[in-house]
Amino acid sequence: MDTMRERFITTTARLLDDDPRLAVVLAEISRDGFDRAERTHPDRVINVGIREQLLIGAGAGLALTGMRPIIHTFAPFLVERPFEQVKLDFGHQGVSGVLVSAGGSYDWPAAGITHMAPGDVALMDTLDGWTVQVPGHPDEAETLLREAAAGEDRVYLRLSLQQNERARPVGAGSGSAPVREGSQGVVIAVGPMLDNVLAATEGLDVTVLYATTVRPFDAAGLRRAVGARETADAVIVEPYLSGTSTGAVNNALADLPHRVLGLGVSRTELRRYGQMDEQLAAHGLDPRGLRERIGGFLNS
Repeated sequence: MDTMRERFITTTARLLDDDPRLAVVLAEISRDGFDRAERTHPDRVINVGIREQLLIGAGAGLALTGMRPIIHTFAPFLVERPFEQVKLDFGHQGVSGVLVSAGGSYDWPAAGITHMAPGDVALMDTLDGWTVQVPGHPDEAETLLREAAAGEDRVYLRLSLQQNERARPVGAGSGSAPVREGSQGVVIAVGPMLDNVLAATEGLDVTVLYATTVRPFDAAGLRRAVGARETADAVIVEPYLSGTSTGAVNNALADLPHRVLGLGVSRTELRRYGQMDEQLAAHGLDPRGLRERIGGFLNS
């Protein structure tokens, strides 16, 4: 199976051939993957070097001319470092484009905290008008990318090496799709966390929802899953900063007595980075850690 990042490169190269409105803006990361596309479309594959603020500014400038920019680098260099440009050059100027990150929260632990971005979705959540999507499989990443490239919205597409074994239906109208039905609570698994959540909740009487579009949050889907119950227990498991979406879950259940547990990457910085599976275990996001915390919450 290819990775989401590899699928992004091959899909975007094909999209450039088909849609003259599209342009790709890079900051060295993944540049080798666009060699052919750069030769074929030298005016629409732009590498600005290691200049992340310019990366965003150049993309917004293209958008001002009527182009549809696809802007790509690692998550901390796409969202955190040039955040002011994302806020002003896109938001304040009222233009749109597609930001595509790689690296997730801890894909490359050996590179250290400089290449980790567990807070990226929380940071994007401070801005108005952004759709945030977190696919869990390369096929899902391709579907969401194609929709974003063809659309007019501001989209942040978050890619990771962590991925589920199989793809699920995603895209327009898919919402938070039920994967497992139960009566003792609702567990929302975001993107690449689904397989671990399914393993962790095996044998538990819970509904599992699968979400790839996290902003706007699918409040209606959560309410459907809760059904006619007079109270609700909800858990959301996200592959980024713990608690990022608990506010959205609380808002969805505001008129119903409820409890919410947000699971994700801890705020505590791990200074022994290890490998990705060790990061997952350290943050309690492996099946064993999730089972302990979800089970303890539902039984408390």
